[in-house]
Amino acid sequence: MIILEQYRKQMDLCDAQIVSLLEQRYAIIQNIIEYKKMRGVPILQPEREREVRNNVKEQIGDNKFREEILDVYKYIVEDSKKIQAKTLFSDNIYIIGFMGAGKSTVSSYLSKILAMDVIEMDAHLTQKEGMSVNEIFATYGEEYWRNLETNLIIGMSKFQNKVISCGGGVPMRPVNVEEMKKNGKVILLQATPETILERVKDDDSRPLLHGKKNVPAIKELMDFRAPKYEAAADIFINVNDRPVHEICEEIVYKLTHFNEDLEEDIDL
Repeated sequence: MIILEQYRKQMDLCDAQIVSLLEQRYAIIQNIIEYKKMRGVPILQPEREREVRNNVKEQIGDNKFREEILDVYKYIVEDSKKIQAKTLFSDNIYIIGFMGAGKSTVSSYLSKILAMDVIEMDAHLTQKEGMSVNEIFATYGEEYWRNLETNLIIGMSKFQNKVISCGGGVPMRPVNVEEMKKNGKVILLQATPETILERVKDDDSRPLLHGKKNVPAIKELMDFRAPKYEAAADIFINVNDRPVHEICEEIVYKLTHFNEDLEEDIDL
């Protein structure tokens, strides 16, 4: 029993060291983010992340606990990203835009790089209703769907630090925009009708485009929605012919400099 107690004391000491080191690491993460914001250094640096991961793997070498250590390290990195996101902004990030603008793709990537939970409004609602969007429109009509969206937006008022991919019609209702503004920033993804057509031409899950999969019809609907979209948006992002990582880098940059840009606009 004496030997067992010695082992336990050693483990307690080890745990204390782990806690202390994690506190130091997370504090450093905060310092790095604050420094980047102050100096205008890009927040997202994937090459540095790869370098850190490779350094850790080299340090572990062929250690018999290699797999377990890497598994723990994965969670440390994930938590570091969460601290990074909370340091950058505590608000939700609402992604809006016309169908096919890339809201789901961008939201998913932001969720990954910032370790923020993502909420896909369309997927959430169809799963809850047990029906596809087409089925809901055919059975209950568009107004029923819009009410579902509004109720979900209102319910998200209690959330923080989430990435929320909004349905294309969400910004068309003032109450939705009002609710989003209460606890988040609204990002508008902008694309040309040609880009939208290319992305949705083989997708039959969008009831508003049935029989309208051509540039003039898409442009007409986009022009109709544009004033509401632009009035709702805090930040505008062009997505034409751009990779998702570049789009997300711009989003993060504009979010972290949002108040500064607002002050400049006021000065003008």
